[in-house]
Amino acid sequence: MQSLAMIENWPVPTAAAAVVRADGTVAGSYGPTDHRFPLASVTKPLAAYAALVAYEEGAIELDEPAGPDGSTVRHLLAHTSGLAFDEHRAMAAPGTRRLYSNAGFEVLGDHIAKVTDIPFAEYLQQAVLEPLGMTSTTLDGSPAKDGVSTVADLVRFAAEVQAPRLLDPRTVLEAMSVVHPGLSGILPGYGNQKPNDWGLGFEIRDSKSPHWTGTSSSTRTFGHFGQSGTYLWIDPDARAACVALTDRAFGPWAIEAWPPLTDAVLAELRG
Repeated sequence: MQSLAMIENWPVPTAAAAVVRADGTVAGSYGPTDHRFPLASVTKPLAAYAALVAYEEGAIELDEPAGPDGSTVRHLLAHTSGLAFDEHRAMAAPGTRRLYSNAGFEVLGDHIAKVTDIPFAEYLQQAVLEPLGMTSTTLDGSPAKDGVSTVADLVRFAAEVQAPRLLDPRTVLEAMSVVHPGLSGILPGYGNQKPNDWGLGFEIRDSKSPHWTGTSSSTRTFGHFGQSGTYLWIDPDARAACVALTDRAFGPWAIEAWPPLTDAVLAELRG
């Protein structure tokens, strides 16, 4: 895709990207797609997918207690457990505020490890990474932020989410649908959003502005970005996904560079 050449002008040492259609075909790529990058919070969709496998296997229920009093697995996945950003401390009653929480995903990982008797990193490996052939991806710590992967591997994941084989498509539809509609909250890097919509482990674009996706992205677009300068979005209306990984921390450069690339990719896809 010619649009991916825009990445040449990004002020980053190393970058790689790819666009994958819903049928699994790669529409285009840029840079070293086998280079391993720290994912930061792009780890969360991978962890969430493993949690949904655990749900379908019957190891957990989405509405079973997990986290602070009154919280469930669903609350943890949707950042509505009330837990603080990086502390295992409740700041609100479950379901009342959208408090983006790394701690919530760590509690989720510990919960799944306890009920399955499998360390969460190993569960993720068995449930998601191995079946999808994501051989260059590892979880080296927190399920909230310590994944390391390649564009080539995340293309496999993006193709799976668009045409699920590991999960029932109805489960994925639920994951990309708003949980606890109407809640406002801080979108890291972009300030307060009203509403700040999330599904189960995926952020939902809806009508958020400003946003890290494009101005032409559909409201149904979902995905995640990471503070290590990484993102993955899936646009169901465009029937395509885009992965971009860099080795420069998120900042003003990304806020400026990412949306135009997304708009150019979508324009090229639409012909």
